[in-house]
Amino acid sequence: MAIYLDHAATTPIHLEVREAMLPYLEDRFGNPSSMHRFGREIRNAIDQARDQVAGGLAADPGNVIFTSGGTEADNLALVGAAFARREVGRNHIITSAVEHHAVLDTCAYLKQLGFKITILPVDETGCVDPAYLRESIDEKTAVVSVMMGNNEVGTLQPIVELGTISREFGAWFHTDAVQAYGVESIDVQSLPVDLVTISSHKINGPKGVGALWLAQEVNLWPQMHGGQQERRRRAGTENVPGIVGFGKAAQLATRERPLHRDEAIKCREAMIAEWRRAGIDFQINGHPTRHLPHILNVSFPGTETETMLMNLDLEGIACASGSACTSGTLEISHVLQAMNLSDPITQSAIRFSFGLGNTPEQVASAARTVVKVVQRLTAS
Repeated sequence: MAIYLDHAATTPIHLEVREAMLPYLEDRFGNPSSMHRFGREIRNAIDQARDQVAGGLAADPGNVIFTSGGTEADNLALVGAAFARREVGRNHIITSAVEHHAVLDTCAYLKQLGFKITILPVDETGCVDPAYLRESIDEKTAVVSVMMGNNEVGTLQPIVELGTISREFGAWFHTDAVQAYGVESIDVQSLPVDLVTISSHKINGPKGVGALWLAQEVNLWPQMHGGQQERRRRAGTENVPGIVGFGKAAQLATRERPLHRDEAIKCREAMIAEWRRAGIDFQINGHPTRHLPHILNVSFPGTETETMLMNLDLEGIACASGSACTSGTLEISHVLQAMNLSDPITQSAIRFSFGLGNTPEQVASAARTVVKVVQRLTAS
């Protein structure tokens, strides 16, 4: 029986989410921009979903913009903020070396358009030192973008310190919270953040829908034009079934967050305990204490990532080498490279991530399979 341990890539749709979406794939088909009752019914459903998504951020629903996913939300945050702030003389963007490519590639695009880009280094745990931000930021800085929790190694960044420094210099602070939303407590009323990216399919919702929260004073430039949807901030007819599903998933994730965290921690501990019991050589990558509970990045020196993944797949264990957007390539993770880990560590790293459907007993069984594969591959 296959064991799915790649929830950081995507998650199975929750049964209640599926049930919430079905009517909007059948008889509730109206256009939310229509004035008649078919349209009003759909508009009400979107408003309810916006309330549910905002609830997971302790946010004003009116400041939540629905997008096609986390990548579009990151693009909208960075490009929209960069263009808006260039009008007031700010043309500098700061990010970190371990961001998702949705941020790094967008920064590379903005560099081509004449913006100055600074990429902050990280330490061996994948953490950004706020002192480096203070050295790099100035009155020309438009936006600082540092993710809340890393999608490959799980390291939690010092968002409060980074956001506070950004505000001292009048820069907007954006955080990609795609992996943290539904797992960590996020209160945008108390955190020094101005833009937050989140995604549906990481919290047992449908793919193809995400959201960007922005503070009231953030007047970013829209990147989609042609309609009045999302208060003219993101044009285009809404993905109604996706948005409804996202709303339900957000409601469930917010309500069940303590339970979800507890279960993920137990799965993580069960996996590590099996490896220690077997005495195999392994190294956990990321911060030892400040990390997302559901992501475990580990290296098995003496093996190679690609060979491990193929062997584990044959054994029915689904895991990954890193970001799902790049794990189809053979390149070493840019996150692990930025952490300056040794070649035996970067070349043998595997990411296990836990979620709906996993149990400590199941994960322990998978860990024993990992032991078997490692011992076979390292046998002299």
